[in-house]
Amino acid sequence: MSSDTGVLGVVGDEKVGGSNFYESNAMEAAREAAGRGHVATDQYGQALVEFDKAAERRLRLKIDLCIVPTVALIYLFCFIDRANIGNAKLAGFEKDLDLKGYDYNTVLSIFYISYIIFEIPCNIACKWMGPGWFLPASTLAFGICSLGTAFVHNIHAVSGVRFLLGIFEAGMLPGIAYYLSRWYRRSELAFRLALYIVMAPLAGAFGGLLASAILTLDHVGSLKTWRMIFAVEGIITIGLGLISFVTLTDRPETAKWLTSEEKALAIARLKSERVSTTEVLDKLDRTKTLRGIFCPITLSTSFIFLLNNITVQGLAFFAPTIVKTIYPNNSVVSQQLHTVPPYVVGAFFTVLFPLLSWRFDNRMVFFVISPPLMFTGYIMFLASTSPTVRYGATFLIASGAFAFGALCTAHVSNNVVSDTARSSAIGTTVMFGNVGGLISTWSFLPFDSPNYHIGNGLNLATSTMIMILGACLWWWMKSDNKKRSKIDVDQALRGLSQKQIQSLDWRNPGFRWRP
Repeated sequence: MSSDTGVLGVVGDEKVGGSNFYESNAMEAAREAAGRGHVATDQYGQALVEFDKAAERRLRLKIDLCIVPTVALIYLFCFIDRANIGNAKLAGFEKDLDLKGYDYNTVLSIFYISYIIFEIPCNIACKWMGPGWFLPASTLAFGICSLGTAFVHNIHAVSGVRFLLGIFEAGMLPGIAYYLSRWYRRSELAFRLALYIVMAPLAGAFGGLLASAILTLDHVGSLKTWRMIFAVEGIITIGLGLISFVTLTDRPETAKWLTSEEKALAIARLKSERVSTTEVLDKLDRTKTLRGIFCPITLSTSFIFLLNNITVQGLAFFAPTIVKTIYPNNSVVSQQLHTVPPYVVGAFFTVLFPLLSWRFDNRMVFFVISPPLMFTGYIMFLASTSPTVRYGATFLIASGAFAFGALCTAHVSNNVVSDTARSSAIGTTVMFGNVGGLISTWSFLPFDSPNYHIGNGLNLATSTMIMILGACLWWWMKSDNKKRSKIDVDQALRGLSQKQIQSLDWRNPGFRWRP
């Protein structure tokens, strides 16, 4: 039915291929669609290229196997190196560094200050350097910072190391999301993002197991207790960073593991979803950068991610503390292990919801149905002091909260056109999300223990607001798409050059919002 490229046609309504006689024409059609200076859509955003589904499945599986494992492992240790301070707290971190009052919260906050400041600059740097170099270099750098934390002796030293850790981790979540957008269609993206973002809840589970295992050791070199956690996990991260310099491929054109036909298919199928796009990877452009930042979908989704991250990061930093209040008489190792099951359940839903969003090609529905899981959990926390009820509540909260990382970044990526706008849109979303992370560091305060009415009440409010905002955003997208469908695109674009049309990005009247 198709050639090796999987392309059935490109020129007008005329289909090319469909038998061995036409294979060479089909291959040429794919190369033409993938080539610079050519578009793969008409001015209404309708694809001019058709693909063989079997060829796409083979290509997609190949990309999955070659790209996803490395970025998933990188993000696993990115999150472990960020959140292991919560495990270290149970093992004497505060006592050894003489942290008192709100010192622990201050140390957590310092990480987010640099994280927020460098979020967008790091994602722009990722585009400029290329993800194939930027992501391994960042991994190596934050691994060194994690290792350095094992040797701090006061609040000033740990604050400095955490500030540097924030700089080097700032580009990881948006950088990987941007990187995967170079490889996958819009409907496919959320699930692939979930395959690495699921490492956040798994990091909570694996981090607790790893910390428990490390603490059973007597020492690592001259390091003991919580210092061993940072040293061992930092060394593993450094090794992973060095390996990823070899294993990460920057973009389809440079992938040695793809044939020339597969490269053409990979590029052409991305172009077929981007209205008026003549090249998948454009040069950095100020206008397109601002289009990504100030897209209404970017700004609204960013605020939703901010609210959600108050819960996600709060769980990461305070889950061990919360479990300690539920099971105060258990051993430290037992308390560490009790943090694992809620994260495992959360990880399941982190993959399930984006997988369903891929199948139904709709992300907004999960913006509405996930928050009830979260606010039900916080209602249970506020309404009961039973350890069983409260421990059960952590499962509901994790189930509803963790999927938003994939859903939000995929949503903003899907609702801009150019590669530059996609980079800045994802960076903006994650930056806002980490403002939520900063807020989370002050949501569970010492004087509010053991019931933490302030922290639980705050998260009840944010999860409720997420549901309301998600429903409103979904309604607005449908409404605006109806307005766009009434515009005469030919008349609106008359007199504009190809460059001017591409600079319109989501303002192009032929563009439609993707829920």
